[in-house]
This record gives sequence, structure tokens and C-alpha cells, in this order.
Amino acid sequence: MNVFVDDPDIGPVLPPGESLWSHSFDTALGRCGIVWSERGIVASLLPDASLERLKRRHPTAQPVTELPAHIAQAVDGIRALLAGEARDLSDIVLDERGIPEFRRQVHALTRAIPPGQTRTYGEIANALGQPGAARAVGRAEGDNPFPPIVPCHRVMGAGGEPTGFSAPGGVETKRRMLLIEARAVGQLAGDQQKLF
Repeated sequence: MNVFVDDPDIGPVLPPGESLWSHSFDTALGRCGIVWSERGIVASLLPDASLERLKRRHPTAQPVTELPAHIAQAVDGIRALLAGEARDLSDIVLDERGIPEFRRQVHALTRAIPPGQTRTYGEIANALGQPGAARAVGRAEGDNPFPPIVPCHRVMGAGGEPTGFSAPGGVETKRRMLLIEARAVGQLAGDQQKLF
């Protein structure tokens, strides 16, 4: 059984006392959450992102209901993606201060994977010019503080197997998200309507 452990140390490292805000919102998969600074998104959480979990992960973030326009757009994009729209979230600004350069490069390549497509850890490692770094890519994806903005669910193990997923629900959540995206881009023939 995959046990989910909240780890507050996988996100950006911000200066002490810096203002953070948080918001919890409903999606087709359940309650998600988002935390931001003045520079961008600091973290996003997949279900179950209750107010208690947000507070545990980011104790200094102030919960808000009135969202700045760019955060409202990010929330709308996440909702749309999880509801089955082939939404590209690559324009959402992240605050990656303190995240090591290797992980930032992995995030950038992962964000370039379109909805309905996947890559393997090895393909990401090769794209980085480090063909032996598939396991390091897997660790970077597992430490991703920005799902689904950085769509780590689109990165698979060798042979395209949906291995590992650190979000609640584990690999089953990963499969569910991939199925939602596959339907959104019309990849599942059984879901398509007859033409005549």
C-alpha cells in the first residue's frame, strides 16, 4: 500500500517572514490547494487539500478567498484540466527559489509535455543530456511541489509503466489523471461518438 506523507521540505526555500497566501478549492478530483508568494506559485496540492493540510504544509500562509487575477486564472486552469479539458498550464508563474537547478530543469521539461502525452524518466534524463540520470529524474518528479502545474503524472517508468506517484492515492491517482487527459484529447476510441 502506498502511504502518503506530507513533506513541507520539498518546495521552494523562501526568506523568513516572506508573505504567503493559500487557497483551497474544489475540483473534479476533490479539494485542491494553492500557495503563492508575490513572485509566483510556491506549491499546489492535489486532493485532499483541506485547509488543515494547507496549514500543516505551509504554516505561515494566510488563507484567502479573494484571489488576485493571476491566481484565479491558475485555479481555473487546474479545475479545467482536472475536469477533462486539455488545458496547458505552462503560463502559470512558479516561485522556484531555492529549488536545485537540476529539479528546475526537470520541471521545465515536464511542463513541456502536452496533455494526453507522456514521457519516461529516461527520456527526460536524455533530454537533459544526462542519460544515466533516470532515477534522479524520478526523485525530482516525486519531490514536485507543483502538481498538476508541473504535470509529473505524465512521466512514466521504463516501458511506459505508471510507476510511483507521491500524491494521495498514489499510482491510481496518476492513472485517473492520465485517463481524464486522454479523453480530453480524444485518444480513447471507445469514448468517441460514431460519425454516421
